[in-house]
Amino acid sequence: MAHIKPLNSILQKIANEELFEVPTRISEDLDALKLWIGQQPHLKSRTDDQFLIQFLRGCKYSLERAKEKIDRYYTLKTKFPHILGIYDVDNERFRQITRLGCIAPLPIPLNDTGCRLVMNHFNYNPEECTAEEMAHVGIAIYELFTIDDPYAGICGIVTIIDMSKVTMAHVLQANPIFLKTMVTFFEKSLPLRIKAIYFVNIPKIASSFFKLLLPLFSEKLRQRIFLYPTLEELKKYIPLKYLPEYYDGENGSMEDHIRALESKFDEYRQFFKENANYGTDESLRQGGSANIDELYGVGGAFRKLEVD
Repeated sequence: MAHIKPLNSILQKIANEELFEVPTRISEDLDALKLWIGQQPHLKSRTDDQFLIQFLRGCKYSLERAKEKIDRYYTLKTKFPHILGIYDVDNERFRQITRLGCIAPLPIPLNDTGCRLVMNHFNYNPEECTAEEMAHVGIAIYELFTIDDPYAGICGIVTIIDMSKVTMAHVLQANPIFLKTMVTFFEKSLPLRIKAIYFVNIPKIASSFFKLLLPLFSEKLRQRIFLYPTLEELKKYIPLKYLPEYYDGENGSMEDHIRALESKFDEYRQFFKENANYGTDESLRQGGSANIDELYGVGGAFRKLEVD
């Protein structure tokens, strides 16, 4: 019997219809994935059911795609530990960054039973913090989604990125290697569906940032990216009820969001500590080392995106 958290009836229906989950076959599917992991000499992966089922769900129960994502997930984390390796969520610097409120999930999912909404802000001083430090909190949040948040896991994620406080110093921190690593990790290795990314309150100085960032996404995801110079445009698509209080909405204050996030980090500190034990050893990979450049490949022609 699989050791996974039960879904409510609405989420289970979505999992069945959209992700092709067959509840009576879950244990069999998990066993197949565990068997494959055990046969990979280069790969040391978590094998707890709650972790693995998200890879199956995120890949719509394609066992081969789930295998690829698990391998890619640990390959990237091993290759770029300074960016992707978050193992101590009690670290004081990590908590200081968390308390800035630059990234936080909102408590009520979209339409009450849909996607998890995640707010992002650039409300940090780039002379005192780095983009990588900001990213550490975001990566930790998304890793929690894989084992703790059924709305993110089943319905997906809608990200809102408020650029009202972006300065040229912020833009200059976004070097190509960092951006490519982040995009590859979030889009090609995390087993979570990104349903939409809304950039709002966009200043003119951000144009160079978008020219660098947008071509890194797949064509499929670029179709889900929306650029709005003002907040009012966003409110046409997301009702006020689901936006935070500082947007005149009802979905909690920034203080509430930070407090809830710290509580989650407290609850899952052991999970993050254990993650330090997993990764890949390329010297043991059958068929040679992984080609990281292939993981970074950008398929298809880039379609110019205009700011609406």
